[in-house]
Amino acid sequence: MESTHAWRRPTLGAVAALAGVSTATVSNALNGTGRLSDATRQRVLTAARELGYAPASTARAVACGSTGVLGLTMTTYGDLPVAYTEIPYYAQLTLGAMAAAHDRGYLLMTMPSSLSPWMWLNAPLDGVIHVGPRADDPVCTLLRERGIPIVNEGRPPRPRRGDAWVDADHDAALRLLLDHLTEAGARRIGLSLPRHDDTYPQQIERAYTAWCAEHDLPALVEEYATLPDYFSAERVAVARLLAREPRPDAVIGVYSDSGHNILAAARDRGLLVPRDLLVACISEDKDYATTAPPVTTVSLRPERVGDEAVDLLIALINRRTGVDRRRTVQPALIARRSTRAVAEASPS
Repeated sequence: MESTHAWRRPTLGAVAALAGVSTATVSNALNGTGRLSDATRQRVLTAARELGYAPASTARAVACGSTGVLGLTMTTYGDLPVAYTEIPYYAQLTLGAMAAAHDRGYLLMTMPSSLSPWMWLNAPLDGVIHVGPRADDPVCTLLRERGIPIVNEGRPPRPRRGDAWVDADHDAALRLLLDHLTEAGARRIGLSLPRHDDTYPQQIERAYTAWCAEHDLPALVEEYATLPDYFSAERVAVARLLAREPRPDAVIGVYSDSGHNILAAARDRGLLVPRDLLVACISEDKDYATTAPPVTTVSLRPERVGDEAVDLLIALINRRTGVDRRRTVQPALIARRSTRAVAEASPS
């Protein structure tokens, strides 16, 4: 027997009723506008997904010749290929952005940074999230020439009026680590600092030197080049830190592999962590839970960064007014044994 019930497209009101919010709140949650709590926005997205609701703005966009497709691409470093998907931060950011796009009725296409200029100018896209903009960024130049909305993950080194970006609060991230280390007894905290032309190392250096000045503690910095092999270069930089007299009693790294590099450099000098040296880094690498010892990290919450970037990009595509074009995501400290005070780390 054939069903007499015809399928009807879910309405905005139906989503609002299921989520227990107003239709205006549903519209804001789906279009990246307004100021909503995380819990409210997730409740709306869950209700929309459960009902199979597709935002009318997306349907209208497709009907008007738009694509319903968002692009996400990573910065380039000359001709050097970078395996971004193998770096936990970028992998998690991409998955967060993909989930956010799908929740809002869009497709997300992850694009290799090696595309030819012709492809960048002609790929069917409504807007692009560009990860890690550089001072002289060929991708940004091409996208601006095309005139489609762009949201940067990270603050552009040479900001232009109207730039839109989402970034982790790197100042807060570093201060979380520095405050945590001083609570554990550290008074000579070294910093292993990369050098290249995006804003991340600049933000880290400013936060570190300001914190040291505020606490009347020495600023102990060793820099290293990120190309061609930052892994080896950082180990050498940490070795220089550990050769100082007096030696640092803690070292911070700010890249995904930094904790591994600092542990290796400490072993080379016969130092025990945390007895002789406290170790911490900014990283999303879950392997730090099982290193010897487990390493304290700060998470920049890349899934949240990706979600916010999609939110902002859709708001720009829909030409919403009053949208905050510059957003920051707060980090989270994950304390482990590598920064435990000596008295706590020693068996009773």
